[in-house]
Order: sequence, then structure tokens, then C-alpha cells
Amino acid sequence: MSFEEFQKTLTGSSPDNLSGYLQVLWYDAKGDWNRAHEIIQSIEDLPAGGQGNTAAWIHAYLHRKEGDIGNADYWYRQAGRKRSLSSLEDEWETIVKALLP
Repeated sequence: MSFEEFQKTLTGSSPDNLSGYLQVLWYDAKGDWNRAHEIIQSIEDLPAGGQGNTAAWIHAYLHRKEGDIGNADYWYRQAGRKRSLSSLEDEWETIVKALLP
């Protein structure tokens, strides 16, 4: 799936056939932060290749969007990343593109 194809799924009513990670970002884009946060809290993954873990990165982004910077910074550390200085929209796009083949 391309980024453009993912964006088109946002016109639908549910995130059918998307990975858990992409479901989180789908719900976030649809304005349902609480559902996105519920899903990311249920995903546990391990650090890979020194890059930290994907769930922590997405969790960090969600708390940054929420405005809870202290909590966001905790999750960025868990992900092995620094807090993004880009806009929330740009970070969302970066994460989505990193998850697509």
C-alpha cells in the first residue's frame, strides 16, 4: 500500500486490513485520539536494531499531540528517538511512511 492509498482509507468508516500500528494512526487521523491510544497501549514490541520500538514511537507522537510533553518524552526515550521538531502532521506522515512497504 502506498501513502496515497493509506490516505484514501481515511474516507472509510473502519481501518479494515491495516496492521495495529496503522490502525492507531488511522484513528488518530480520524480525530479519535482515545481509540488510537487504547490500541497503542495494547501493542507491545521489542527494540529492533537499536532503533527502539515502533509502538513507543507512535505512543510518543500521540502524547505529543495531546500536549503531554513529559509523557511524550518518556516514550521517545523508550523508542530511542528524540522528540520531533517537525509539525504533528509531518511526524504523522513520517511514521505512516515508515510503516508502509
